[in-house]
Amino acid sequence: MPSSVGYLMAALITAVGLFFVLWWMLVSGGDEAPWLPAGLAASVVLLVALSAREVVMRRAWTRYLLEHGIHHRSRNGGYQRRSSTGVKKSYPSGFHSAALREIQRQSAAAESTNAQPEAHLEVAQLCQEYLASVDEALRSGNQSHEKAMALKAGQERVRALHKHHLLTWARNQARSLTREAQQRARTFDKIETANKALECIDSALRMYPEEPELHDSKAAIGEFVISVKVAHWVELAERSAFKGHYRRAIDRYRDALFYLNNQVVKDEVRTAGKERIELEIAKLKSKLRSDEGDVKRPFREGASDEDR
Repeated sequence: MPSSVGYLMAALITAVGLFFVLWWMLVSGGDEAPWLPAGLAASVVLLVALSAREVVMRRAWTRYLLEHGIHHRSRNGGYQRRSSTGVKKSYPSGFHSAALREIQRQSAAAESTNAQPEAHLEVAQLCQEYLASVDEALRSGNQSHEKAMALKAGQERVRALHKHHLLTWARNQARSLTREAQQRARTFDKIETANKALECIDSALRMYPEEPELHDSKAAIGEFVISVKVAHWVELAERSAFKGHYRRAIDRYRDALFYLNNQVVKDEVRTAGKERIELEIAKLKSKLRSDEGDVKRPFREGASDEDR
């Protein structure tokens, strides 16, 4: 994790420096109240820096949860995974009941309207930890028949909650990232953001590989990435054609065709795109032959040296 103090100090120094630079420029320009616009600009810079850090840290925390899981998690004295030494741990009486109530409470909170996708991910991680601890308790064989039946019943409920919250997180997070990718200006940024959405879907697919909703979402995002690449090469081809570089334009249209032939793209979309691009290539080839004919014609017709 990056240093919070260092980042805040750097943001504060930048804002203060901007304030004095603008103040000095406005004073030199004869402004009657130079501190007002300078202070406003410095405040905006500071707010933007704090907001940006919040977004970045939230995404970093999500990535950390995906890669490492939650090792210490419970507000009321949570549970831990099995230690690396392989020693089985004993759980206090009522531990799993309390953990189940905590999961249900956080599940209800995650279902609220204003909840962020990360709230669903945290509940899914809690469920995963609970399931692991129940498996360990059942393997120990120290539970009575009634207690074991209660643990198995709770295990089934938590499995359902785990699947629900993990799929909800993957769907909402991927949807949010895809919308963000659509709003990006540069092609590289669009593809990079869409790939983050694909990472969310892939992380859920590792747990539920047969879930059709995840496969549909992955196909849709993959199709979006292909469409961005195709649009990029078509745009470059159109620019080259406008400048009269017909051969370069044809090559770039062929690059667009390469991505359009990807299996992710639907057949009807691929067919329509190929027809349009092949039509443009045919037009460019016709113009290219026409230009080459114009260059050679004076020599074939015996033009004068001055015309040549």
